[in-house]
Amino acid sequence: MINELFDLKGKVALVTGGTHGIGMAIAKTLGAAGAKICINDISDEKLAECKVEYAKVGIDAFTLNFNVTDEKAVDEGISKIENEVGPIDILVNNAGIIKRIPILDMDIADFKQVIDIDLVAPLIIAKRVAPGMIERRQGKIINMCSMMSVYGRNNVSAYASAKGGLKLLTANMTCEWAKYNIQINGIGPGYIATAQTAEIRENGHPFNDLVMTRTPAGRWGEPKDVGNASLFLASKASDFVNGHVLYVDGGILANFGYVKGENDL
Repeated sequence: MINELFDLKGKVALVTGGTHGIGMAIAKTLGAAGAKICINDISDEKLAECKVEYAKVGIDAFTLNFNVTDEKAVDEGISKIENEVGPIDILVNNAGIIKRIPILDMDIADFKQVIDIDLVAPLIIAKRVAPGMIERRQGKIINMCSMMSVYGRNNVSAYASAKGGLKLLTANMTCEWAKYNIQINGIGPGYIATAQTAEIRENGHPFNDLVMTRTPAGRWGEPKDVGNASLFLASKASDFVNGHVLYVDGGILANFGYVKGENDL
């Protein structure tokens, strides 16, 4: 009975930008639960490399190249998935970028690019996928939010604006689509140990010290931690969870003032 709750056999999952990092961890987890995995990117090289990586764990990923900000390309890409794999049951809006630039130094074009990829693109893809979910009266949409969905930091104004907007877009999708038995939720990863964070995770690096002292769990998260959360939100276990952002952050948002040692007395 419990296993059936998390069984995704026969489901088709699209994980945008799932060629590496957190996106790949999510796709591997959903694939291990039985879902048919579809991955997009704008790099044929990355798509070819990720297909090999998925094959190593027994997943025959369906890969295709399309730009998530291009409505025509999204329509064509999803049509290809529907025709060759099947209708999409699980959508994970994972593709995203960040530009770490002070506000006064950031070109408006750079700001708009981040907003387009991190906020507008999830809307474009969800709008294309949702009508089929509405017709079938079931579906799961997972939007990759962030701790920056709820607070700001230096030099990430565009990213935080996009992720804050994505949190509210998730809520508004829920208000309009939950009645069709579609669950729309977000995941807000904390500080995760990926290839992109390798340099700042070195002992003695100021940011590593910040994460290790401010996170109550006392460690960086692993990509599989986010993957496990995605399995819950993609499965029957979350059928009455809607409009929620699940923060996978080791408790950092619960107590950002926590300092390891001082608070353990």
